[in-house]
Order: sequence, then structure tokens, then C-alpha cells
Amino acid sequence: MTGQAGPAAPRSARHRWAAALFVALLAALLSAPPALRATGAAAVTRTVDAKPGVTLSKQQAGKGGEITVKGSGWRPKALLMMLICGRATPERGVIGGTNSCVNAEGRAVTTDAEGAFRKKLPVAEPPVPCPCVVHVATVTGEQAAADAVFVVAGHPLAALPKETGGGRLAVLATTRLEGDSGILTWFGAPPARHLVFTVGNLGSDPVKDPVFEIGTAHGVFAPQWEERQWRGTIASGRKAQIRLPVELTAGAHGDYQVSLKYGGKVLAEQPWGVGRPWGVTLFWILLCLVVPAAVFRIGMAIVDKVRPRPSRTPGRTGRRRPPAADATAKTPKRRSAREPAAGTGAAPTGPLPTTTAALPWFTPDSAPSGNRPTTKGHS
Repeated sequence: MTGQAGPAAPRSARHRWAAALFVALLAALLSAPPALRATGAAAVTRTVDAKPGVTLSKQQAGKGGEITVKGSGWRPKALLMMLICGRATPERGVIGGTNSCVNAEGRAVTTDAEGAFRKKLPVAEPPVPCPCVVHVATVTGEQAAADAVFVVAGHPLAALPKETGGGRLAVLATTRLEGDSGILTWFGAPPARHLVFTVGNLGSDPVKDPVFEIGTAHGVFAPQWEERQWRGTIASGRKAQIRLPVELTAGAHGDYQVSLKYGGKVLAEQPWGVGRPWGVTLFWILLCLVVPAAVFRIGMAIVDKVRPRPSRTPGRTGRRRPPAADATAKTPKRRSAREPAAGTGAAPTGPLPTTTAALPWFTPDSAPSGNRPTTKGHS
């Protein structure tokens, strides 16, 4: 018992010291002046309720100039894209999406640990008239955007299109992509789907033939927006199911994100995983095998045509044997046993001897001397 009570005493003492320190800190906080407590509470409120904001070093500049863009209240370590856009106001956003912006002169920037950034942006003329803004939006993660009014000196100015009234659409259900890829997509044809979603009119006026924007983004790149018009009317308080076509470029593969925008606001996002077109890879493999084989066969045919042929001379072919007719003419005719010798009139008596043909390997010159016929007459 005595050995166990020793270690427990210091531990309980440490607990008492920790409790006393916590009480002292709490008392100091409660006894702080009201102004200090209000300042701390306001700082916490600003941190919680902070919204993305953008400020510019210049409110007006001409083409070829440069401005400094500062931002605060953004998500820490977020990737942002800065663009100069026309037909836009902070209240209505960018009408026409990134098609109204100078995409070639845009700049990317990453926020620091506190959600702030500072970056220089070159001034260029947008493809549509002003009013113009400097549009800053997140590239990945949660969508956030902010606009700052900017005047491009010397650029045309035009009035914005009128709003469609009090109609206000909102997505009521989750979006989905319908459709599948055919055999042509396996060989690099553009993948295509239909974005299906349900919207409701929360405004007081009907919405007729609304124009949506479909954006497709790949990786960390900003989405490319295209306008899609839906034919129909959505009355106030009603809802409708809408199907809009979505198409990627030829040979596209990887992870894509499809975004739906209406009235300058992103209503929904849908991921899309596109498979690799393996038919194209197979085609190139076969092409790398067939073309070298065809070139080899053509080359061998050409070599066979142009190579020199060996000439045939009599010395190389050897002596040719005389034809059989010439040999028969030079060979003397054998005398038959039935024929009498020249100069005698006696006819042979007795049975006629049988004649045998000369063996093929004996020639008249090499026959035995006893059987060799003579060309002289009977002596």
C-alpha cells in the first residue's frame, strides 16, 4: 500500500496546478476591458463571415498596361484564375461566361495560408464591349468568385442586355449524366452525354426559353462554357426536367467536371470519368507493324529487279554431247548374219543366229576387236 501511494500524490498535484491555471486564465479573460473583448469577438466574426474579395491597384488602364490584383477571404492554398471580362458587372456577373473574357492573358495564382494573394495582371481588350470587370474564380474545389469593376481605356462600351424579369430558377434535384459511348468513341470519336436535371421557378414571373451555360473542365484548367437553350416555359412555382447535350473534344479521356450555370451563377456540378480510346492505341500498334513489313517487301522486290544477273558462257557450261542423229550417221552399219559376204554368192545355211543389241555403255569405238566389223571386202 505504501509503495502505491507515493506516485499518485505528484499526479494529483499536477492536476490541481492545471485546474488552478485554467481558472486564472478564465478570470483574466472575464476581467478584460469590454473594448478588448469586443475587438476579439469582431475579429472572430470577420474570420467566420469573411467572403472572397478583390481590390485593384488601378481602376482604369489601357491595353498593354499592367495592374496589381489583391485578394482576401479566399480558401487557404486555393488555386484561382484572374481574367479581364466584358459585358459584366459585380451585380450580374459575367454574361456569356469565359467567352466574354481575355482567356489568353489570364493569370493563375495560389492563395497563402490566410486566404490572401497578390498578383500582377496584364491589361488586354476583351472580345465583347464593356462594362468590364476583373473576374477572379476558383479553379478546383468549392466554387467561389469575386468581381471588381475595371475600365479598359479605349475599349467600346455597350449597354447590358435586359434581365428576363422576376423569374428565378433553381436546381431541385441532383443532376446526372445519361447516355453511353459507342464503338466510335473507342476509336477517338468525341464522347457525348446528356445532362439531366430538374429546375423550379422560384420567382414571380414565368421563365420562357431559358439559356443555360454548360462548362466542361479537365484537371486544374478552368471550365470552357457553351450556351445551351432549352425550349419551353416554366411558370412561377412550377418545375421542369431539362436535358442538355454535353460533348467533349475528340480523343478526350480522364476525369472531367461538368458545370451548369444560369444567370451568372453555378447551379450544379457533375463529375464525368471518360475512358481512354484504346482503339486508337491498337491502330497505331498495327500501323507500326504493317508499314515496316510492307516497306521491307517493296525494298526486296526492288533489289531483286535491279541486281545483276550472271552471264552463261560455253566454257562454263562444259562440252555438249552431239545429238543422237549425228552419232548414228557416223557409226558404220553392221552387217547382218543372213547377208552373204561381199564377193560370195553362197547363201548362209542353218538356223539364223540371234542378234543382240549392243549394250548402251559400249560405243562402236570401244567394242572388242573380234566383233568389230570391217569395212573391207572379202579377201
